[in-house]
Amino acid sequence: MKNNYFFKKQFSNIYKKASKNSEVTSQILYGEEFNIISRNKEWIKIRSLFDNYIGYIENKNYTPKHYPKYKVHSLKADVFNNQNKKTNNFLPFGSKIEEINKKKNYIQFEKNKWIKKKDIKNLSHKEKNYIKVLKLFLNTKYVWGGKTFKGIDCSALLQMFYYYNQSFYPRDTIDQIKFSKKKVKKKIFSKGDIIFWKGHVALCINSKKLIHAYGPEKKVLIMPILETIKRIEKTAKLEIKKISLIKY
Repeated sequence: MKNNYFFKKQFSNIYKKASKNSEVTSQILYGEEFNIISRNKEWIKIRSLFDNYIGYIENKNYTPKHYPKYKVHSLKADVFNNQNKKTNNFLPFGSKIEEINKKKNYIQFEKNKWIKKKDIKNLSHKEKNYIKVLKLFLNTKYVWGGKTFKGIDCSALLQMFYYYNQSFYPRDTIDQIKFSKKKVKKKIFSKGDIIFWKGHVALCINSKKLIHAYGPEKKVLIMPILETIKRIEKTAKLEIKKISLIKY
């Protein structure tokens, strides 16, 4: 029997254990596909089909049938009602939606829920500009386990580029380090270099600067590469573990 389901709310925390007091390890987005490993009245243990990530979400807001045609291309997309009035809801970058109806500038994806066409792309769309994707999240606050405009962590910032393009990439830094091919260690960095530390990752946007979700600064920001390396070495006592190159 098919065990594939799709999440149908804005997004939800994924917990390490079946409790809201447990550690938040990641998040699941609108339209994201998953398997159910086990369930009880209040919680389900899931495995994300994109990255095989395992954790717990509340036993609600999902469906076995979802036929997405579009995905959200902006950091957050306003949701409108039938009168084209903004609601207090948004869909985060990477959300996958159906088309129930359409009119001039809007697509309806649920009953009384519409989204502007300018905020979406066809599901098959590929965004090769990885810097553009990461810069969407500039000044987004740092949140451990986060993946959206409300908060994001360093490994998710990198993973969301791959998620949007439907190309596998691990969720956590420890697995990203193992998955990424090693590059010859060098003192001169270049655009597209991924720098890994134990528990942290950043992407070089040119030979001088990088972008990352940086806990000590509590947000996504651009910083000088060499200054960042020295700061992490001084404050966290961490040296670079690997340098890789982003693939797309």
